[in-house]
Amino acid sequence: MDPHLLRTYVSVARLASFSAAARALGYTQSAVSQHIAALEQDLGTPLLTRRPVAPTRAGERLLEHAGPLLLRLDAARAEVLALAGAPDEDLTLAATPTALTPRTLRALPPTGVTLCVMDRAAVPEAVATGAAHLGLVDGIAAPTDPLRIADVAPLTTRGTGEEPVCVLLPAGHPLARRTGLRLGDLADARWLDAPGTGLPLDQLRAATGRTGFRPALRYDGTDVRTLIALAAAGHGLALLPRSAATTEPTTEPAVEPTTEPAVEPITEPAAGTGSLGGSRGPYGTVAVPLTAPRVVHRTELLHTGALRGAAAAFAARLDVTRS
Repeated sequence: MDPHLLRTYVSVARLASFSAAARALGYTQSAVSQHIAALEQDLGTPLLTRRPVAPTRAGERLLEHAGPLLLRLDAARAEVLALAGAPDEDLTLAATPTALTPRTLRALPPTGVTLCVMDRAAVPEAVATGAAHLGLVDGIAAPTDPLRIADVAPLTTRGTGEEPVCVLLPAGHPLARRTGLRLGDLADARWLDAPGTGLPLDQLRAATGRTGFRPALRYDGTDVRTLIALAAAGHGLALLPRSAATTEPTTEPAVEPTTEPAVEPITEPAAGTGSLGGSRGPYGTVAVPLTAPRVVHRTELLHTGALRGAAAAFAARLDVTRS
């Protein structure tokens, strides 16, 4: 199967237009039509209906395979070109927002760095295709257990650090006086769904083996400050690494508070003096440590091949050990 024809097919199928695909690929519409006809002849079955332009049943199956196949080809090309070239003295780092811990930021070179903050799914692809020299991803896991990284290409993963996780809630919340919280007790709470910023809700469900953790508000962004401000305003709970949940930022996004509580009280707060049980967080939040299940926030470094140049120096400064 010719990968050039396959790329053309993916473009036509996703754009639902021969003319739009031609513009996107820089081909004539006639050339795009010829590519599709050649691919259909090679496979012996129609892949697209013409009016409207849409994948057939066989075309839908091919589309499912095409993405990973083309990504692997791009990854192979990028790795071979990297091996053939001289070590790059600059560093392009793709990272999730909460993987950028203070320790990680201190390890960055003083010059020659391009930092690309993106969601968790995009980081492995950026490293595999050569768009980034290194990637940093994070998530929750049992202590010393590796993260589950999407198998987009042969990537090397190395653990860079682990730290406790905290539940972030407004300072006036009934549970803010607790010294610790069990994640399973919060399954019926209202949560912030911020897959590009906070720890994903599906990881919370997997960690507890429970359904629930319903989103009250979805945030499609990568700014941790905005996520914290949303939690402070009572729009939902968030689970963050301790370093992110207890770091005071220098500016405050404007998010109006909501009158609806983020979670109904599960049990009465522990009796005492009324002081906060967790650590004070930014924007009037409290970060209460998670006590069960026994999980940590884990960060891992991703790369292809042997580390060289600026990438090797950065990894050395992180004092990376294989996990």
